Amino acid sequence: MKSRWTCAAALLLFTTSAIAQYKAALPGYHYEFPRDHFNHPDFQTEWWYYTGNLKSADGHRFGFELTFFRQGVDRNLNTTRPWDVRDLYFAHLALSDLDGGTFLHTERTNRAGPGIAGVSDSDRRVWNGNWQVAWRGDDQVLQAIDERFSLHFTLRSAKQPVIHGENGVSQKAEGSGRASHYISLTRLNTSGEIQLGDRKFQVTGTGWMDHEFFTHQLDRDQIGWDWMSIQLQDNTELMLFHIRRSDGSIDRYSAGTFVDARGNTTHLLNNEFTLEPIGSTWTSPHTHAVYPLRWKASIPKLGIELECSTLLPAQELSSSRGLLPAYWEGAISFSGHKREATLGGVGYLEMTGYDYPIKGLH
Repeated sequence: MKSRWTCAAALLLFTTSAIAQYKAALPGYHYEFPRDHFNHPDFQTEWWYYTGNLKSADGHRFGFELTFFRQGVDRNLNTTRPWDVRDLYFAHLALSDLDGGTFLHTERTNRAGPGIAGVSDSDRRVWNGNWQVAWRGDDQVLQAIDERFSLHFTLRSAKQPVIHGENGVSQKAEGSGRASHYISLTRLNTSGEIQLGDRKFQVTGTGWMDHEFFTHQLDRDQIGWDWMSIQLQDNTELMLFHIRRSDGSIDRYSAGTFVDARGNTTHLLNNEFTLEPIGSTWTSPHTHAVYPLRWKASIPKLGIELECSTLLPAQELSSSRGLLPAYWEGAISFSGHKREATLGGVGYLEMTGYDYPIKGLH
């Protein structure tokens, strides 16, 4: 679900009058691929979220994030003028040099204009300037270029798409339509090149892709959330999130998904798992938010107990323009067990609402 909604939350302050033009995410949606990898303009908010953990031949470790956001402004706008705004397009790019101790990130905002940003079913790509992901047969080709670093990867999914939630929706709050249609590719075999300054690294590893589309989502008493993607060494995966409420409690619409080695899924209700911060924190020098960096995840019915940590505490994305809420999104590693078996893995952790409560998506 990734930070995901931090972009949309800010934008909805300006576009709430347009909500009636858009569909709500309701049970019974019929998913179809590859169609559902691309644009859903009937819904106001949509994002494509790529993260991953990679390593070079000499063992140098990296994390990456590339995210694309589409925010509907006026669904009914009927014009051929390229600069009119029917949708806004945002993108975030980050590189975590885990062994080098460096975190680099940047962002961009565009309207579609004459092909500057968009989503194309026919071309099978999502792009914002020279950042893009393009589907080429069974592969996805990811490219992102910044003056400080660039990413060029090929990703191939080892499993079928995962549909989170129940009956086609991931419910986030009480009420019809306060949900999203939420798709993940939970194990993307990834290879390619990172250029960092004047150094080039040939890397391999695993990526994860989230794609969500919706119009309404959160409740006014929901102030932030913590989300994890987990890729374990036994070829299984977990997605877990809990939503924090203003009274300090965890919302009952928190949920998760377990994906077994064959790609079969198990939906996890709020009372079937726990996410608990267990100590170490990092205080942002920019926003003064205090983020918990060590977490314990427990899923008793699966016999899973895991703890996560990170090599790089400073993985906060704070907007240079001051428009969007800050969030922490970074590469993490896991250790623990599944029943009697010792188990490790890698993943990504997202934490929102720690600088101030998230408002929006209501």
